[in-house]
Amino acid sequence: MIKTVLFDLDGTLLPMDQKKFVKAYFGSLAKRLAPYGFEPEALSAGIWAGMAAMVKNNGEVLNEVRWWESFDAGFGEKAIKSRDELEAYYKEDFGGVRPSCGYNPQAKEVIEALKARGLRLVLATNPVFPKAATEHRIGWAGLEKSDFELITTYDNSHYCKPNPDYYREILAKIGASAEECLMVGNDVDEDMIAETLGMKVFLLTYDVLNKHEKDTSVYRQGGFSELMEYVEQICI
Repeated sequence: MIKTVLFDLDGTLLPMDQKKFVKAYFGSLAKRLAPYGFEPEALSAGIWAGMAAMVKNNGEVLNEVRWWESFDAGFGEKAIKSRDELEAYYKEDFGGVRPSCGYNPQAKEVIEALKARGLRLVLATNPVFPKAATEHRIGWAGLEKSDFELITTYDNSHYCKPNPDYYREILAKIGASAEECLMVGNDVDEDMIAETLGMKVFLLTYDVLNKHEKDTSVYRQGGFSELMEYVEQICI
């Protein structure tokens, strides 16, 4: 019986056009860090490099450490001097990126319905953002931090999707077995990989990401209504 449901955030609970989001995000960050001498293109490259370093993280250190190792290596003294400013950006300015994302009221309805059933909920968003940035995005989706038993961020995680160890770390933290968990997400590579551990998976089809054009017919899938129908089947 399923006791825990893990949810992706971006493109799942929070409607998102990734290109639009990235443009707004990088643009606002570049504006904030311009006084420190960061050129927009170089800054964008540095952010992507930091994210790639986190995705490759082998678990020895937190993703946050991998991020700063990469950022400091790319920008040296300039990165060190701007550290406080960068952290302040996520608390103060990142909220301005909200118009680049959508909103689906069904997300909150589903979360509330699952909570009412007594299911444990985890926000299994790829932990490449600081806590403040993730909390902003939770709010944009119309949700609360308290909705989730665990929220993965770059300062509490040692792995990233699609590494199966990312999911193993979650299971260890919440004391659950893979067989009693359902992972819900829109990314075929990053979210459906949870199935290899023994989790059930559900592909939310509002904004499917399928970089490698895999056959998605093998997954239970659909919108929030179909998700709740599936939950009814596997939680009885």
